[in-house]
Amino acid sequence: MLEAVEIYPNVWATAAILAYVTLQRAIELGIARRNTKRLLRDGAVEVAAPQYSLLVALHAAWLGLIWLTAFGEPINLVLLGLFALVQLLRFWTLAAIGRRWTTRIIVKPGEALVTKGPYRFIAHPNYAVVVLEVFLLPAIFGLYAIAILFSLLNAGALAIRIQAEQRALKKHTRGRKRARP
Repeated sequence: MLEAVEIYPNVWATAAILAYVTLQRAIELGIARRNTKRLLRDGAVEVAAPQYSLLVALHAAWLGLIWLTAFGEPINLVLLGLFALVQLLRFWTLAAIGRRWTTRIIVKPGEALVTKGPYRFIAHPNYAVVVLEVFLLPAIFGLYAIAILFSLLNAGALAIRIQAEQRALKKHTRGRKRARP
């Protein structure tokens, strides 16, 4: 049954999937850097800066390890389809938060929380996307040990980050509530 949803190892398909994710991350880091500079220039503040390097290192190790191990593995088309759906949620999330999106915890004092798009339903939709991606991308190639290991490491890092972000939002925003996950 599993064979019905897999295609045999294909170097080009594997490279295309991984190149897409790598290019997406590089573009997003550029957008985040630009947004961060603008927000800080406009009076926003960064909190929990030391955590950022840890998160970047974790995600770089995750993606690098997948690049090193995915070639020669079959591609699970069902999981690839789920990953594609998660990408739609990613784009919706980034469109909803717009120019306020960064990869760092940046809060502009007095500014209301974003409550449109997926933020109507969940407090941290981008983190939900990342949780799904961290598991799904290696799982597409049957790399379940990587999927589980980095999901656990990512969960720990996100737990710390979300607490810091919630404290910053409570301190610096006008107190508008948003749905909790």
